Amino acid sequence: MKSVSGRGCARGFAVGILLAACVADALNAAAGQTPAWPTVAVLLIGLTAVLWPSERRPEWFTPQLRTAVPALASAVLTVGVLLAGRPAAFGPGEAMILLCLLFIAVRHCPPRWVIWCCVLDASALLAMPVRYLRSWKGETLAYGVVGLALIGLTAGLAGYLRSLDYRRTVAVSETRRTERLAIAADLHDFVAHHVTGILVQTQVARMMATTAPKDLDPVLAGIERAATEALASMRRTVGVLRDIGPEAADRRPVGDLAAVTGLTDSFGTPAQKVTLHRDPALPDDLPHEVQAAAFRVVQEALTNVRRHAADATEITVALRHLDGRLEATVTDDGRGGTQLPDAAHGGGFGLVGLNERVTALGGTLSAGPRVGMGWEVRAVFPLGRSL
Repeated sequence: MKSVSGRGCARGFAVGILLAACVADALNAAAGQTPAWPTVAVLLIGLTAVLWPSERRPEWFTPQLRTAVPALASAVLTVGVLLAGRPAAFGPGEAMILLCLLFIAVRHCPPRWVIWCCVLDASALLAMPVRYLRSWKGETLAYGVVGLALIGLTAGLAGYLRSLDYRRTVAVSETRRTERLAIAADLHDFVAHHVTGILVQTQVARMMATTAPKDLDPVLAGIERAATEALASMRRTVGVLRDIGPEAADRRPVGDLAAVTGLTDSFGTPAQKVTLHRDPALPDDLPHEVQAAAFRVVQEALTNVRRHAADATEITVALRHLDGRLEATVTDDGRGGTQLPDAAHGGGFGLVGLNERVTALGGTLSAGPRVGMGWEVRAVFPLGRSL
């Protein structure tokens, strides 16, 4: 609040100085030998271009129009004074306006318009002393040197700020791109998990329809729940993709260690038993990025069980705290038998993405067959502090 208030005071002070200088210009023009109204008209045009509030500025009032028209008006006034043959005073107000317009041109004009608008503003500023001296020689050169120095300082500052604006735009675009890629990965993880579950439970329901039709209701309820969760995850994720903003992270599908319990509960079927072992010494305040990565490891491993080991009957999920590290493991007793269609097996990129996520946090990921039979996925995350 103090920073905003300070900027408002500084802006008000600068506007006050500009208005005072313009009033001085108008008074000097009124005391001169030429009519004062052309000078007043140029000042009003320039003040309108500089001070028009951005929130009330119409679309047609572009930066190039704002900077070109007042400069042309100033140049026309200079030419008119020379043709009239009578000297006219020039003051700081119009010069300050032209410098402000030069700043706007360098910082805000489209690239193809920057040079032209800058040339117009600079030329109008450098030509102003001719109104009084009526010559391009002698003292005009001294005024020109001062004018060039002011033009260089103004253009340099505006160019530096424009480069900062460009860097900020690039950074925001890259952040949005990274966020979209991460959300796309989340969409794959969530929806693939639920859809694979729907497919497996549908196959179970088809078999039970002929052998145990009375026990179908729990299986159908699981299918309904998985479909509902898949639609909800997709709706949230697509909604975020449509509008990536500062609040997007709060609306992204969130996974943490607490959500692992719900994940394992919803995974089980009459033919597959899932057991969760969580170390009582494992606290709930682990870093969010570690919890989210551990959740993704468990989710992807369970999805792969359904894809590649549908014959597994015992699945164990374990979360342990070992010497300042979080260990997440998923094991099964499957033999690799599956009846899923080839199109449902995935593209093989799930573990690749998980490995990138885990190693980015300084951890390790391993996946391979167990001794005897079954498969194990194991991820270890350093916590960076003693718990």
